[in-house]
Amino acid sequence: MRVEVAGESALIIYFGEHGQPGVAAAVASAAEQLREELGYRLIDLVPSYASLLVLYDPFRTDHLEVRQLIDRVLQRIDGGDETEGRLVTLPVYYGTDAGLDLDSLAERVGLSVEDVVALHQAGEYRVYAIGFAPGFAYLGDVDERIACPRLATPRQRVPRGAVGIADRQTAIYPAVSPGGWNLIGRCPQRMFDPNAEPTMPVQVGDRVRFESISRDEFFALGGSLDDE
Repeated sequence: MRVEVAGESALIIYFGEHGQPGVAAAVASAAEQLREELGYRLIDLVPSYASLLVLYDPFRTDHLEVRQLIDRVLQRIDGGDETEGRLVTLPVYYGTDAGLDLDSLAERVGLSVEDVVALHQAGEYRVYAIGFAPGFAYLGDVDERIACPRLATPRQRVPRGAVGIADRQTAIYPAVSPGGWNLIGRCPQRMFDPNAEPTMPVQVGDRVRFESISRDEFFALGGSLDDE
């Protein structure tokens, strides 16, 4: 782990070179502790795959004090426990009417549709980062047997709730947007709601599991197959 200056009132902590469960756990743990340690002196924390950006109020603290607090927190973190973080279960309807690329992905990786679904919901995924759009959580790592590169030509409109795979990551689209991930299902859970508290059901460092639901259960939970 190393700390570098990232601006006049910002420091960035690097926990490793690549995102992986242990690193993500360390990022989440550091963010939680620094939020408490810095308190009113903190402007924002921006966690990512293997780093944490710390933005502080220069009128309430200074570089030296923040650096000392960071060093104190890092001394308490030993690599990160892969079992740390909340476990969040999200429902998914896996069907060819919901997952437009389910058949083609299965054919491409040489498995049956049933095997693809089984492997996707068998995994436990770490929330590595949230970006691209509010509530778009990058989850990893997908079983290498169902890993698949992005589409050669991205879609102009991907519906809200679409569950996709890109390489060894999986995600749920929180809103209608362009996208090139391989779509394998739909989730009725809103991934971002500005009127809710909290606004997102997951945060960086959480662990996510997917639970297969039927088409009827999907609709009962408020899901829709319209291009909304």
